Amino acid sequence: MEIKVYHPEDYALWNNFNENSKNGLFLFDRNYMDYHSSLFCDNSLMFYKNDKLIALLPAHREGGQLTSHSGLSFGGMITSKKMQTTLMLDIFRSLRQYLKEEGFKTLFYKVIPHIYHLIPAQEDLYALFRNQARLVRRDVSSAIKMDERISFNRNRRRNLKKSQDNGLEVSISDRFREFIEMENINLQNKYNTVATHTPQEMELLSSRFPDNIKLFVVEKKEEIISGVVVYESTQVAHAQYQTSNPEGIKSRAIDLIFSFLINDFYTDKKYFSFGISTQTQGNYLNQGLIKFKESFGARAVIHDFYRMDI
Repeated sequence: MEIKVYHPEDYALWNNFNENSKNGLFLFDRNYMDYHSSLFCDNSLMFYKNDKLIALLPAHREGGQLTSHSGLSFGGMITSKKMQTTLMLDIFRSLRQYLKEEGFKTLFYKVIPHIYHLIPAQEDLYALFRNQARLVRRDVSSAIKMDERISFNRNRRRNLKKSQDNGLEVSISDRFREFIEMENINLQNKYNTVATHTPQEMELLSSRFPDNIKLFVVEKKEEIISGVVVYESTQVAHAQYQTSNPEGIKSRAIDLIFSFLINDFYTDKKYFSFGISTQTQGNYLNQGLIKFKESFGARAVIHDFYRMDI
């Protein structure tokens, strides 16, 4: 087993492996990962056995900790369909030795949720257990399994009828900057925070990944009153951002958008994800937020975080 640190000359090799893996997605493409490279000391790893690339680990250095990965929603081991449990144990054995030799004290590991696996890919969970890694955070996301959709609840159906009666329509837009600016106003007023991505970053990423990042909006008099940014991977459509202005809230436009996405646009996906509803390292559940997501028929999907001492 050999471990190499990613360098820019590995760009094509990394992206090709990720694209053909059993649990990779566009978030791990270097064109996505590197948009905020100035914020992180990249220490992504490439694992070889008999000179053949067998796994990737998107990661960065934070003092004495290797983190996979603060700039991404998650970032565990990316592997081919040939990955087996005994081989993953070998990878972690080598990883532990590498981390020790490089002076790392801990590994912080964000597991890729199972809904993104094209085929079962939880060999890393067993390897984490065998290496005495501790579960230190658990977030609750919500997702719909599209071939077994649960009906919207009564409130959602009533809101949807109201939005339809108002003659509103959903369209795809490229006005990402305007949307994020509206999102930031709402986040600032509600939580005293802003979106993870700046308007400029959202425009950049959507231009790099037009097939994966889409903005769905409802407009009134050419003004966006409600919108949802969707991150689309092979089998998951994930609502990355959603927001409405006062007119959008009044007309229940967000219900119309989600109905369109779930019942019309993304029927070919295996899952529709609404994202997490937890804060403070998973210890606080925003009950109003998760009830909103579950009212569309979404149910719990766990995002786990582990810390492994070296």
